[in-house]
Amino acid sequence: MPHMIWKGAISFGLVHVPVQLYPATQSEKVGFNLLDKRSMDPIGYKQINKNTGKEVTRDNIVRGFEYEKGKYVVMTDAEIRAANPESTQTVDILAFVDAPEISFLSLDTPYYLAPDRKGEKVYALLRDALKDTGKVGIASVVLHNKQHLAALIPVGPALALNTLRWGDEVRNFDEFKFPDENTKKAGVTPKELEMAKRLIDDMSDTWDPTRYHDTFKDDIMALVDKKVKEGKVAEVMKVDESGEHKASADILDLSELLKRSLKKGGAAPAKRSKAAQSASGNSGEEAARPARKTTRRKRA
Repeated sequence: MPHMIWKGAISFGLVHVPVQLYPATQSEKVGFNLLDKRSMDPIGYKQINKNTGKEVTRDNIVRGFEYEKGKYVVMTDAEIRAANPESTQTVDILAFVDAPEISFLSLDTPYYLAPDRKGEKVYALLRDALKDTGKVGIASVVLHNKQHLAALIPVGPALALNTLRWGDEVRNFDEFKFPDENTKKAGVTPKELEMAKRLIDDMSDTWDPTRYHDTFKDDIMALVDKKVKEGKVAEVMKVDESGEHKASADILDLSELLKRSLKKGGAAPAKRSKAAQSASGNSGEEAARPARKTTRRKRA
């Protein structure tokens, strides 16, 4: 069971839904420590004056906001705390909007809201009402002494709270050069568009996140296990640069590219290890399905 972040309530109108907030994700990233290769001692962190190069003690460090290049306003911890929003332990719903109106670009960090103090019925009522109407709640919430905009989203049996990026945190399309949204002005022919739709249809499937995993992490952990078993626990790893590099396809004709993709059935067959096959327990028919894995990148 993950650690509970806080207990509070969802509030909309006169309705209060008692809930408990939990993180909905867990980090599975590969982490490395910086070591002194001569002794394998951990390398620490020092706070250095960037101009003098000398170490600065903690009692000489203050917080400053740069309002102009090289000019700062110094603020004390007490002033910063006073400016922080008060934690109300409440998810205050401001409005309900159609779910497709929220861009994926705005989504930030997901949490689960679990019912608390015999609030199961009103919890289920809100969840099912959101499902039936296709709406999500736009809410204000304070987490870790910071105010957030958030979306209250029904997900299966749960209500999820996904913090949102503020409007000025998402870059505007005008900052980039994208093709015109008008298909003809973008130079795409009806034939090319039709073939692209066919390719998408051929590769379409249901979303199953268990089909995708971090192959880099798997490879690193396998290498760690191998080194531990061989007693190589204090050696500095060498980077193998002898791998083959595939040449990029030089296909300028979009129609030809789409034709080739359609002939191949959209994707190459999945190459699965014996361990993966035994773990999934899939039959031969399942193993013959087109691969859904993302392209694996070479890591330096």
